[in-house]
Amino acid sequence: METNTSRTELLFDKAETYAKTSLELIKLKLVSKSADALSSLTSHIAIGVLAVFFSFFLSIGLSLWIGKELGEPFLGFLVVGGFYFLITVLLFLNRRAWLRVPIGQLILSILLKEDQEEK
Repeated sequence: METNTSRTELLFDKAETYAKTSLELIKLKLVSKSADALSSLTSHIAIGVLAVFFSFFLSIGLSLWIGKELGEPFLGFLVVGGFYFLITVLLFLNRRAWLRVPIGQLILSILLKEDQEEK
């Protein structure tokens, strides 16, 4: 009887060790995926901020140039503002296809990248 009890205890000890190891592996995978997603998101935000600064200064220069060509500086700003308004309307009307779906797919590809590498 003592042998069966010791085998059962050994089995329970191994099962407990396996459960702890599996839980630790899940934690490490979660940390890895979170860090990867955060670093990718951070790089995209940094590039986005630089693109905003670039387009801001380009817009000011273009507005001043168009205003000079039209004879009144404020007309250049109105033209550039109208252009951005049209872009905003187009983005609003197509936000699902142009923004929501690609961003969702980017996030999913980042989170599932490790699973794809293992296969």
